[in-house]
Amino acid sequence: MSTSPSPAFPVTAAALWSAGATFTAPDETGSTNADLLAVATEQRHGSVLATLHQTAGRGRLDRSWTAPAGETLAASLLVRADLDERDRGWLPLVAGAAMRDAIVSVLPGADVVVKWPNDVQIAGDKVCGVLCQVATDGSVVVGAGVNLTIPADRLPTPTSTSLLLAGAVDDAPALADAVLSVFHRSVLEAVAALVAGGPAAEAVRSHVRATCGTIGRRIRLELPDGTVEEADATGIDDDGRITIRDRAGATRGVAVGDVTHLRYA
Repeated sequence: MSTSPSPAFPVTAAALWSAGATFTAPDETGSTNADLLAVATEQRHGSVLATLHQTAGRGRLDRSWTAPAGETLAASLLVRADLDERDRGWLPLVAGAAMRDAIVSVLPGADVVVKWPNDVQIAGDKVCGVLCQVATDGSVVVGAGVNLTIPADRLPTPTSTSLLLAGAVDDAPALADAVLSVFHRSVLEAVAALVAGGPAAEAVRSHVRATCGTIGRRIRLELPDGTVEEADATGIDDDGRITIRDRAGATRGVAVGDVTHLRYA
């Protein structure tokens, strides 16, 4: 393992990287996902690129990700594993659940859930988004952006929050280190379980379902073709799709869509 010196991440984070992986922490970059994708073929499974100053991040559906310098964590993790096609489809959900667990580790007792497929919310407001992208060699870069110490007057949207606003007391570097350590370990452990299959893989899928705050909610669902509907979210099927029951009582699984939890329902 090699690390890039950076005052942003205490050395405790480095202790958990997998053997042979690299940990790179630039003071500033455009996009950690883009940077890691560019060198993915040269990196080992478990390698990480992280910064507290990302200037051109992207989220799901090609949305921009606003990241005030020094107040947010942008991190990308390389996953190279012998996953079948179904389990590769679970990676975004696994990453969301792993980040939820990481945030709970610094905010014990907080109301932290995942909005399908992988937005992490605290008390209904978004604190983290996840974006998975496939590299040229078939490995997957799992990117995450976490609002660490953004005050209320600098939040990117009215429905966003930060760890600071939720009660975290550490500074941004310490929070980044703690969150990234748990996230890294949790993702790699879940990937190993999916590769192993059987009860280990089922335990991962069960944990994803247990941390998903969308299940059991009335939702607004916007599909890629622009169609919008309200429905009840009833579960996550074995392919990782959110299952819904529409107003007519028909049920189906949805693989791609933008979900909003309806607070009045």
